[in-house]
Amino acid sequence: MADQPVPDSQAAFDAEDASTSALADALAAVGDRWTLLVVAALLERPRRFGELQEDVHGIAPNVLSQRLRQLERSALVVAQPYSERPPRFVYELSAAGRELAGALRLLAGWGARNAEGATAPRHAACGTPMEARLWCPTCERPVSDDEGEELHFA
Repeated sequence: MADQPVPDSQAAFDAEDASTSALADALAAVGDRWTLLVVAALLERPRRFGELQEDVHGIAPNVLSQRLRQLERSALVVAQPYSERPPRFVYELSAAGRELAGALRLLAGWGARNAEGATAPRHAACGTPMEARLWCPTCERPVSDDEGEELHFA
């Protein structure tokens, strides 16, 4: 009996091209080593370049400049000038950028559960580790895994 070809992993996904998927689009905007750390720093408040450099430990100035320009092009960050000579800016998240807060909380929670010595985000009122749930805004209730449509990311 001849060996049957093993279907490649792409066959397991929908016919939708991965380059046009929602996950691919999101990763193109924020999926590198430093971008989400810059976004996380900006969630607290608008910051100047030097403040971001201090808050995002280890980022080189040229990399920070590149990431800020990319976030501006993706309409996730708005740069407000505060000095003309030399040109200097205060960086602030746009509404779309602030929407990343939930995704960052999910990633931080996952990291806490899977990294040694890390702690998961906890509910301030009772101290219990929090968990994420899907929510239906129309029905105004949580959606269980067996109720939701199957998620496909690529």
